[in-house]
Amino acid sequence: AKEMIEKAKKNNVKLLLPIDTVAADAFSADANTQIVKTSQIPDDWMGLDIANETINEFASELKSAGTVVWNGPMGVFEMEKFANGTRSIAKAIAESDAISIIGGGDSAAAVEQLGYAEKMTHISTGGGASLEFLEGLVLPGIDCLLDR
Repeated sequence: AKEMIEKAKKNNVKLLLPIDTVAADAFSADANTQIVKTSQIPDDWMGLDIANETINEFASELKSAGTVVWNGPMGVFEMEKFANGTRSIAKAIAESDAISIIGGGDSAAAVEQLGYAEKMTHISTGGGASLEFLEGLVLPGIDCLLDR
């Protein structure tokens, strides 16, 4: 993570990281929760969703984005208590004019379940493969077809 932050700074790339989180004392739909700064998650608690300050910042940036590549939900969207971040970001992407590329089974499932799939430009269940493709790496499944 530190390497990525340094690379972003060096290349003058704005890197958005979560500011606040919905912290929970258990990985459970009935867990006790509190909203805290991401750097202040209590010991023995875990961050299971992004919270409002982060949602607002991310959604604001998405309004002016030309292209959005989304790989991975914002929280444990399968549990309603931790679904607001994913729901809000999916809505912001759907309402933007950006080219939207959704990668990964969880993200694909989220936009489908939330009813935003038709608003996305492209959805791939291959999250890791999507990122490797964007990175310019050789994809074994494609490579073997090219060898024929």
